[in-house]
Formats: sequence, C-alpha cells, structure tokens
Amino acid sequence: MIAPDVLLIALAIGLVAGVVGGLAGIGGSIIMLPALALFVGHEAHRDTEQHLFQATAMLVNVVVAWSSSRRHQEAGVHDPHLRKWLLPGLVGGMVVGVLISEQLRGRWLQYGLVVFLWVYCLYNVVTVVTGALRRKAADTEKAETEQGEPQQAADWKIGTIGAMTGVPSGILGIGGGIVMVPAMQIWGRVGLRRAIAASASVMWVSAAIGSILKLYGLGSHGQSRLDALSLAAPMALGAFLGSRIGAGWTHKLKLPHLKIAISALLAVAGLRLVGVI
Repeated sequence: MIAPDVLLIALAIGLVAGVVGGLAGIGGSIIMLPALALFVGHEAHRDTEQHLFQATAMLVNVVVAWSSSRRHQEAGVHDPHLRKWLLPGLVGGMVVGVLISEQLRGRWLQYGLVVFLWVYCLYNVVTVVTGALRRKAADTEKAETEQGEPQQAADWKIGTIGAMTGVPSGILGIGGGIVMVPAMQIWGRVGLRRAIAASASVMWVSAAIGSILKLYGLGSHGQSRLDALSLAAPMALGAFLGSRIGAGWTHKLKLPHLKIAISALLAVAGLRLVGVI
C-alpha cells in the first residue's frame, strides 16, 4: 500500500515532469524515472523497484501522449501515413525491449537510464551551443509555411525509426519521443510539427502495450501492480496539469537556456543515482 505522503510526492513529480515536458518538448519519463528513484525508492529494494517505476512511468505516458495527440489532431497536424509506418515497428520494438528488461536486474536498468540521461544531456548542450538543431527546426518550419512539406524519406526509413525507438524505450521504460522526433527530422526528413504530432499519436499506443507487459511481470520482481497504479494516478494528474502550464510558458522563457539548466539537473541526478555524489 502506498503511503499518502508518497502519493503527494508522486503528484509533485508528475507536475514538474509535465511543466518541463511542456517547456522543453521532452517526454515525462526522463524526469519521472530519476525522480522516483531518488525520492520514492529505497536502496534495499533497488533491484526490484526500478521495474515498478518503469511500469508507473509507462502508464503516465499513455495519458500524456494521448492528450497531446488529441491536441495535435485538433490543430490539423496529425499525419495518418506517418502513424501507419511508425506504429508497427515501435510496438514491436517496445515488446522486445520490455521482454529484455524483464530479464535484467533493476540496478542495471538504472545504470542504463543514467547512460541515456548523460547522452541526452550532452546532445542538448552540443545542439544549444552550436545552434544547429534550432536553425534546422526554423528552416523546416519556414519551408512548411512557404514552400510546402520537404521531400519525406522512404517509408521503410520511417518504419525503421519506429523500431529503433521502441527497443530502448521498452528496456528503459521511456516514451521515446526525445529519440523519435530528432530521428524523423534528420533521417526521415519530416517537419518538426508533423514529427512531434506523429510521435505523440503512436507513443500512447506503445506505452499502453509496454505498461501492460510491465505490469504483468511485476509479480515476478516482488512488486505490486496496485502500487504501480496508485503511483501512476497522481503522477498522471500532475503531468496533465503541468504540461498545460509549461505550454503556456514556452514563449516567455529562453528555451536554449532552459535546456542547459535541465540538462545540468539531469546530469547531477544521474550521478546521484549511481552513487557518485
């Protein structure tokens, strides 16, 4: 049974994850998983709790991605063709990834998450410092507005992006948007807005399947499915509210500076998870 104070912590984690996600355009899991490990986890249960946290984060991702997908549909940027090619590979990769994660100890999943956090942080710093990603996004949006959609890559490349995103997402318990969106822009030659909309439209499906598999396997790790659902409920509420707050702040703050600050915090959280600090 989850204690009331832990549920309040989960609500706060979801709120922060939603605000940061809305501001910086990143998935909630990359905030939720380290925060759960640091503020809810117990060192004695390190080898099993990470499986619980992954199931929780995947459940929250279903709500957040579905809500985002609905907004993109209302804005008219949903692309059924991209969804058709992304979804099979993403779902298949997610299933494979979750099955792999079930064979791994929780501490190794945490180490994998830390490596992913550091790669993400370094990528953020490089792209902000050089300005390459920002210029590419601006050029893409200009092309979409003035000259129409740029020539999209072959459909098999889009399908491959889905599969390549699904496997690590299933292993680490993340949504995968922070991998899928840049990959679709760079390799798939998909415009930024369409890439974000397509990512949300398939992520809630893959997260739903991944969370079901992860919930099913919790018993073998000595964890409770009810605990995962109890943690996910306040986190989903917090993330839903936070994402709307973050979206409202997007045009008021300097996002490059924000991404550097978020990267620094995540890098420190990664060091804390592995006991370096």
